[in-house]
Amino acid sequence: MKKCGSAEKLKVLVSGGSGFLGINMVRKLLEKGVTDIVVLDSADFDYPEKERIAFIKGDIRDKFKVGEAMRGVKQVVHTAAALPLYSKKDIMTTDVDGTRNLLEAAEKNNVERFIHISSTAVYGIPDHHPLLENDKLIGVGPYGEAKILAEEVCLEFRKKGMIVPILRPKSFIGPERLGVFVLLYDWAKDGKNFPMIGSGNNRYQLLDVEDLAESIWLCMTRNADIVNDTFNIGAKNFTTMKEDYQAVLDYAGFGKKIIGFPAKPAIWALRILEFLRLSPLYKWVYETACEDSFVSIEKAEKVLEYKPVFSNKDALIRNYKWYLDNLKKFESVSGISHRVPWKQGILKIIKKFF
Repeated sequence: MKKCGSAEKLKVLVSGGSGFLGINMVRKLLEKGVTDIVVLDSADFDYPEKERIAFIKGDIRDKFKVGEAMRGVKQVVHTAAALPLYSKKDIMTTDVDGTRNLLEAAEKNNVERFIHISSTAVYGIPDHHPLLENDKLIGVGPYGEAKILAEEVCLEFRKKGMIVPILRPKSFIGPERLGVFVLLYDWAKDGKNFPMIGSGNNRYQLLDVEDLAESIWLCMTRNADIVNDTFNIGAKNFTTMKEDYQAVLDYAGFGKKIIGFPAKPAIWALRILEFLRLSPLYKWVYETACEDSFVSIEKAEKVLEYKPVFSNKDALIRNYKWYLDNLKKFESVSGISHRVPWKQGILKIIKKFF
C-alpha cells in the first residue's frame, strides 16, 4: 500500500493553477509544506504567491508546453478546463484533448499520481437523489459531455497501471470565486431582493473550495490502492436553495428576501435572453436551478476519510465576505471564467425593480 513521499520532496504540477480552484490548491499545497510547485496555465499567475511557485504560461492543448511543465513532477493536480460559456470546440479540445496530453506526458515521466477534477455535470439532470458514483452518466451540453469523455481518457490510463483518482465536485465557492455567484452577491450588497427560478424549496448541494482542496490532498497522500477510484465531493450540511441563499441576504443586513418565480415561464424567458445574448446565464444554470441536485459523499467519507467543514450557508457567506473585501479589484473587470464577474446584461436593469 504505497503512500506518497514527504511534502518537502514532492514536486507537484497544478494545471490551471491561475484559476479559482488552482490558486486555492496552490495555497493548500504551500500550507501542507510542499515547496516545489509548477503551475501551467494560459492565464497569468497574478497572486502574491507568484514568487513561491514556478510558472509556465501555456495551454494544455500544447504538447510541448505540457512536456516542459511535466519534467521531474511526481504528482499532477489537473484543474484546467474550458468552462460552459466557452465555445463547443474550445471545451472539447481543452477538456478532452488537453487531458489526454497531460496524461500522456505524465505516463512518459513516470508521474506517481494524477488527480483529475471532473464535475457532477456528468450526471446531467437526474431522476433520483442522492447521486452515486456508479449512476448513469448523461452530460448536459458540451461541458457535461466533455467531462464524461475526459473521465473515459482517465480510465484508459488507469487501466495501464497509473494512479488516477477522479473527483466529481459539486459547484464550489470560496475566495477568488466570482462568475455567476456575483449576481447574488451584487444584489445582496445593494440591498435588493433576489429572484429565484421556482419556489426555491429544492435541495441544491454546494461545496466550499477549502473542502475540495482537502479532498484533493487526501487523494495525494492516502494509500494508492484506495485513492485510485472515483469520488463525489460536496457539502455534508445543506438545506433548501431558498434557505441557503437567504443566509447571504440576512448577512447583508437589509432585510431583503429570496423571491421565487414560476419555473417554466422563467426558464423560457431565460432561454430567449440567452439566445439574444442579453443574459449571462446558460442552460446548465437556469434549467437545473429549480431541481434537486445533490450527491452522496459516503464513499469519500468512508474511503478517503473526507470530512467537509463548511455547510452551504458557511460557504456562501465566506465567499460573500471575500467578495466585499475585494470588490475594488474587479469592479471594472468582466469575462467568462470563475475568477471574474460575469456581465449581468439585461439582469442589471431588472435588478432596479427588486
